[in-house]
Amino acid sequence: MLKNILIIGAGGFIGSVLRYLVQLYIDKGLNSTFPLGTLVANIAGSFLIGIVFALAEKGNLLSAEWRMFLAIGICGGFTTFSTFAFNNFVMIQERNTVQLFLNIGGSLFFGILAVYLGIVIIRLIF
Repeated sequence: MLKNILIIGAGGFIGSVLRYLVQLYIDKGLNSTFPLGTLVANIAGSFLIGIVFALAEKGNLLSAEWRMFLAIGICGGFTTFSTFAFNNFVMIQERNTVQLFLNIGGSLFFGILAVYLGIVIIRLIF
C-alpha cells in the first residue's frame, strides 16, 4: 500500500509541476481571460491517459505500477477539474457566456476526442 502511494505521489508531483509549466507558458503571452492553459493541459492529459490505457490493454506492456504512476499520478496531477470548475465559475460571475460555453464544450468534446485518438494511435501501432 505504501509503495503504491509513493508511486502515485511521485507521478502526481511530476504531473502537477508539468501542468503549472504548461499553464504558465501558454497563458504568458495571452491578453485574454480565457483559460487556454487549463484547456490545453486537460486535452493533453486526456490524450495521454488514452495512450496509457490502450497500452495497458495490450497485456504485458505496462505493469500495474507503471499504470498507477502514469494514469493516476502523472495524468491525474496534470489534468485539473477543480481549476476547470473555478475558471467556469469566474466566467459565470463575469457574465462571459461565450467563453463559458467554449470552455465547457471545448473541454468535453476535445477531451473525449483526445482519449479516443490516444487509444486509436496505440491500437494502430501495436
